[in-house]
Amino acid sequence: MIGALRGTLLDVETDSVIVLDVAGVGYRVTVTPQTAADIAAAGEATLSVSTQVREDAIVLFGFTSSHQRRAFDLLLGAHGVGPNLAMAILSQLSVEALADAVSTAAVGTLCTVPGVGKKTAERLVVDLREKFSGFSGLPTTRAPERRVDVDDLRDALESLGFTSSEVARGVEHVDPDAPLDAQIRAALKLIGGRS
Repeated sequence: MIGALRGTLLDVETDSVIVLDVAGVGYRVTVTPQTAADIAAAGEATLSVSTQVREDAIVLFGFTSSHQRRAFDLLLGAHGVGPNLAMAILSQLSVEALADAVSTAAVGTLCTVPGVGKKTAERLVVDLREKFSGFSGLPTTRAPERRVDVDDLRDALESLGFTSSEVARGVEHVDPDAPLDAQIRAALKLIGGRS
């Protein structure tokens, strides 16, 4: 499999397909329109490549960075996402914006990509959230925040030895969207202030 190419631009066939001369061999590579424009301006390129083998063809998809290529490969692991849709997503969203949209379940952002409707966007979030959160090739993004269940807070306070009435007072005015450790601190202040 071809993992990278470095060469001189021979031709721009469309806004997303270029021909790159590598040691006398012309490789047709599918890229994003922005990458095609950048290569056309520079006249040469070094691309990280994902090789996709189909029954009727071998297609090369090129990226200006390895984290773009890894994001492309992760997108292919999502239900219903083929190479063309993955390229459309990376043409519309930077890898950072994609990672942020997936980790925060920003369905609206994903729906800005042509061909991605609400159901597809929701599926992308479900299929990719964990993969993107543990993906070292991406720049650091916010970790997805999980709404803490009140039972988690009650259990934590009871394990600290508070009575059920004290726990009830502590849980009463705590922000349900805060992380558990912040909820516990807030509850301790409430319990301490009323006891």
